[in-house]
Amino acid sequence: MQPHLSKRLKISIIVVILVVISLAVGSGFSKSRDTANSEIFDGLQLFAEVLNKIQANYVEEVQPKKLIYGAIKGMVSTLDPYSQFMDTDQYEELETDTKGEFGGLGIHIVMKDNWLTVESPMEGTPAFKSGIKAKDRIIEIDDKTTEGITLEQAVKKLRGPKGSKVKLLIERVGMKKPLAFSITRDIILLESVTSRMFDGNMKIAYIRIKEFREKTAEDLALTLQNLQKEGMEAIILDLRYNPGGLLKSSIEVSDLFLPENKIVVSTKGRAPGNDQEYRTGNGNNKYLNLPMVCLVNEGSASAAEIVAGCLQDQKRAILIGPAGKKTYGKGSVQAVMELRNKTALRLTTAKYFTPSGRSIHGEGLKPDIEVPIPKDTEDSIMLAGKLGELKVPKVTLTINDDSTVRFDTSETEKVEDVQLVEALKILKISEYFKNPGTVDLPVISQSTTTTAQTK
Repeated sequence: MQPHLSKRLKISIIVVILVVISLAVGSGFSKSRDTANSEIFDGLQLFAEVLNKIQANYVEEVQPKKLIYGAIKGMVSTLDPYSQFMDTDQYEELETDTKGEFGGLGIHIVMKDNWLTVESPMEGTPAFKSGIKAKDRIIEIDDKTTEGITLEQAVKKLRGPKGSKVKLLIERVGMKKPLAFSITRDIILLESVTSRMFDGNMKIAYIRIKEFREKTAEDLALTLQNLQKEGMEAIILDLRYNPGGLLKSSIEVSDLFLPENKIVVSTKGRAPGNDQEYRTGNGNNKYLNLPMVCLVNEGSASAAEIVAGCLQDQKRAILIGPAGKKTYGKGSVQAVMELRNKTALRLTTAKYFTPSGRSIHGEGLKPDIEVPIPKDTEDSIMLAGKLGELKVPKVTLTINDDSTVRFDTSETEKVEDVQLVEALKILKISEYFKNPGTVDLPVISQSTTTTAQTK
């Protein structure tokens, strides 16, 4: 005869069932309430039965907490790549991310089509300097397959002490064989805003936002003030390889460049309160009358796409990106909900839409101007370790017989950051920008794309 569930465990399961049913009764289901309640009750009874069988018959004793947490994680993983149940350790890791310093490679990863996928490498980090790219699929970590791995398991494998190494086997679109990387971990310092001034017959400010964090808008405002003192006449906002970050930060950044009461982004979801429209405020210190270009690529995601889509729809800036490519296409809202026992649920609650109503999620943004970028040029710009330079040493990628990647850096030959060059050229055609907010995009797009393709 099989052992029964403990009395305490039985009571806990009954309480869970009653709570879930009460929540179901109080919410709107597409099916009838009776049917929904019946499905939930039957499902929880099945869960209790499976739990009982494992407790009674599994070859080794397993703590109920481990089984229950595993069940919750499995349930959440069926939703989408971005929703996640976080146990105490994972919730603390999330808080570590927001504080701005940790040891690792410097990549944002998601589960896509059941495979571990790079959302974007962070500029200046070991992953970025090693040539890891957005949408790379990580198929092995330290010679072990990632098939079936969870996101939290992958994070633990990728992070580690400064100076330690990790091996990655990568599948990349367009490559016939996997690429093998050995990357040395480092402390990841999350500086969000950098800048420089291009002097000449027109002072053009170059501003790079690496991520959208709590103080990004504050740092950007201070940067703009300093650049204005230097005589800033135009702006290049670089959002390439920006994996996103906080929705609030993206709205605050957009607010600096747009008049009051302009739509930045809207969200639409199923639950009450998730359909919202976010608009600019009426604060001072806005930068409304400066010509502006925004640089994006397939590594621009989430909050970066919100800003780029807003500036594009409001005709405040022209988007320049690689020919034939869009931005990443992550346009969903994740809310972090604190739970009991210092756990949390990161849940997708809504999707983003640009001011004109375009959906970002799964679509991405198409640049106004597409610039053909040679493959060795893209690799060279990344491996230089810093965006914002007009010319960087040429780097050639070679795949060895054992799939390892070798980068050969030329001592004499250099390549242009063609997106940056195109942005500078456009901004110098100042007649197109006499009235920012009413940019004649078709005229500019036609003339500059033709020129770019002849380079």
